[in-house]
This record gives sequence, C-alpha cells and structure tokens, in this order.
Amino acid sequence: MEASFWHNLWDKKETGWHMENTNDFLVRHFSKLNLEANSRVFIPLCGKTVDIKWLLDRGHRVVGIELNETAIKELFEYLNLEATKTEVGSMFLYRADNIDIYVGDIFELNQRLLGHVDAVYDRGAIVALPSGMRKEYTERIMDITANASQLIISFDYDQTLRSGPPFSVDQSLLSEYYSDKYEIKLLETLRIKEFGIDLDENVWILEQHPNA
Repeated sequence: MEASFWHNLWDKKETGWHMENTNDFLVRHFSKLNLEANSRVFIPLCGKTVDIKWLLDRGHRVVGIELNETAIKELFEYLNLEATKTEVGSMFLYRADNIDIYVGDIFELNQRLLGHVDAVYDRGAIVALPSGMRKEYTERIMDITANASQLIISFDYDQTLRSGPPFSVDQSLLSEYYSDKYEIKLLETLRIKEFGIDLDENVWILEQHPNA
C-alpha cells in the first residue's frame, strides 16, 4: 500500500476513521496498562486523533508518527498548541509541551529517534496495513519500543466480504505477530455493523513475557 493512497484520502477529506470523540475503549481500558503519571505513550499512524488530548489531559506525554502533514497541522490546531517544526532525516518533527509527532514513514523511525516509551496505543495502525506489510510493522514496533506494553483496537470480520482498510486482524494473526514476545489478553468485544457487514471490534492488552 503506497503512501499516496493515504495522502489522497486526506486531500479529499475522506477520513472516515477519524472520530470526533475520545475512543470509548481507550477510556474504559487505558488504566489496565498500569502506567504512572507522566508516562510516554506512542501512537503509531496517529492521524489527528482526539485521543491525544485525552492522554495529555491525564498527565501523560505522547509521541506519534503520521504520514500526512496536514493531519498533524490540524491536530496541533485542535490542541491549541504552538509546535516547533524541525527536519530529522527523512522526516519532520512537530514538538510542543509533552507531545512529539513525527511526519513520515514509520519504517524510517528507529529507537534512537523515538526515545523511551512506556506503552503503545494502537488505535488503528495494525488494521490499516495489508497483510504483506503487517509482519514488518509489528517487528518494527517491538524493536523501537523495546516490547513496551500495548493497547490494541482491532477488527475481526470475513475478509472476503470487503478488501479493506481497515483490514481484519483476528486473534490468530495477533498471536502470529506478537506471541513470541507478549502475553495477549482480550479485554472487550463489541459486535457492530460497519461498511455494510457485521464485524467484531476487539480490544487487546499485550504485556511482555517475563523472559522476552
């Protein structure tokens, strides 16, 4: 899947994945990550999610990465924050108090640039990627975050009914990608009708194996 696919959607404002309100799953389950105040949370493929404000309002720091620069400009406008912009290799870094957002390709982000994170909030990243990219994505996430705990929201449906994105990522796929390093626990399932089909929206918590 080319970057141009996502840029075109942002240009045409066809961003049906963007939610105007804080994600209910985040509100209900974030505490299960057992983070201390001022923890640093990584949001891959963050878009302009309003979930960032929810995290900032609760005393956490946020670091994210997003392909589309317009999304990040709109994010900082929404947050009413004045960001500094610097060029970092092939990416740009937008920075303000307690928030760092990279504009660029997540596969160009390394541990040195990302810095320490205490948890990952995947609210739409893994389901945005086709199967051919997912293994590389999950390996990158584990590498750059040193296997930080994750809160993941995913979809489970019959992939033959629609092509995606969002793509179906069920428990067997999550296990394939992450079980070597993480214990995977299902927190909640919500049966919904979306895109004209029935699907399950699942919330998972991933915690590093003691010996990983």
